[in-house]
Amino acid sequence: QVQLVESGGGLVQAGGSLRLSCAASGGTFSSYNMAWFRQAPGKEREFVSAIRWNGGITHYGDSVKGRFTISRENARNTVALQMSSLKPEDTAVYYCAAALRTYLIRVSRSDYAHWGQGTQVTVSS
Repeated sequence: QVQLVESGGGLVQAGGSLRLSCAASGGTFSSYNMAWFRQAPGKEREFVSAIRWNGGITHYGDSVKGRFTISRENARNTVALQMSSLKPEDTAVYYCAAALRTYLIRVSRSDYAHWGQGTQVTVSS
């Protein structure tokens, strides 16, 4: 079973950038599609981005499209989320998630069986 550990969160001013990273262990990383979700206080966990097991397809939520970029390095068992032009509304706990690989990228929380503990991102105005 794969274990996921996020890192890279922090406090940043609006308009700034952050890079989140997720390290996977305990499984065959290339067997999984990977995703990022986020959850702000009092809100539902929201899909942010996902990438297919071979990196060939990516998908983004409407609120982050054009500002965030997801990538993965299967040789290093890592997936990253580069966040630019950050806004206060991007403030949330960001979670890395894994799902056994499928051709289509899934965007529902229920499709992902493995989760990290989350990393806090705070964007000040």
